[in-house]
Amino acid sequence: MISGHGDLDTAVNTMRLGAFDYISKPPDLNRLLNTVRIALDRKELVVENKRLKKKVSKNYEMIGESNAIENIKEMIDKVAPTDARVLITGPNGTGKELVAHWLHQKSDRSKGPMIEVNCAAIPSELIESELFGHVKGAFTSANKDRAGKFEAANGGTIFLDEIGDMSLSAQAKVLRALQESRIQRVGSDKDIKVNVRVVAATNKNLKKEIEEGKFREDLYHRLAVILIKVPALNDRREDIPLLVDYFTDKISKEQGTVKKSFSAEALKLLQNYDWTGNIRELRNVVERLIILGGKEVSESDVKSFASK
Repeated sequence: MISGHGDLDTAVNTMRLGAFDYISKPPDLNRLLNTVRIALDRKELVVENKRLKKKVSKNYEMIGESNAIENIKEMIDKVAPTDARVLITGPNGTGKELVAHWLHQKSDRSKGPMIEVNCAAIPSELIESELFGHVKGAFTSANKDRAGKFEAANGGTIFLDEIGDMSLSAQAKVLRALQESRIQRVGSDKDIKVNVRVVAATNKNLKKEIEEGKFREDLYHRLAVILIKVPALNDRREDIPLLVDYFTDKISKEQGTVKKSFSAEALKLLQNYDWTGNIRELRNVVERLIILGGKEVSESDVKSFASK
């Protein structure tokens, strides 16, 4: 903004409303150029700051350059800024939780909490209390009021891992939470409003579960707005050298040892293995080879120590 000498109050008010600076008349060219340069630098910093906020923590890196992984990364970039619900499918050990963390950390909810719930690890009689909380006296061991995971995730994301193992009664309550953005603690009839993005994952075929009466079809359609299928490691063998290098680096840092290398023959042999345990199994094998193998992990090391 350029103002006359009598317009100082107007200039100050305009800056309060969002103007970057003001230049008095007649304009000083050096001051004008310097102001423009500072404004451009500040804009660049704002853009860079936003970009850095969207970067994902190294703890949740998704390693791979295969078409399958690149497609997942592209989908995450499109879906993350929205509040669309996502259902992540794939076998155990493929990294479904990594996809969930990417979705959260690249979203506008990244400053909010990311609450994980392993539905398969919680007894069916406790799952509702775990998700929705309870009031004192709701059941024998309910000695005080307790908030559930949905309340804890308010303003952020709740990740319902292995949702295919959730009881039908809990599914009904999750459906209501999705429909109305409200929950009720066990033993209470008071509604609590929640602002939560739901991301779910399963290793089961939910359509088959629906046919067998084990999963609610209406809940499936609520959850599966966006479907992301994480491939088995056997379906992206070209990523194995990258994964081996990543795990080797990570393990050497954890153990405080010199990073070992793998021979080309060793890597080729690992690429030909049948990885029924997926990435989780590969990580264990890499650690075993680092501990038991030579200075450079060889083909013979793989044959000796990576056997099933």
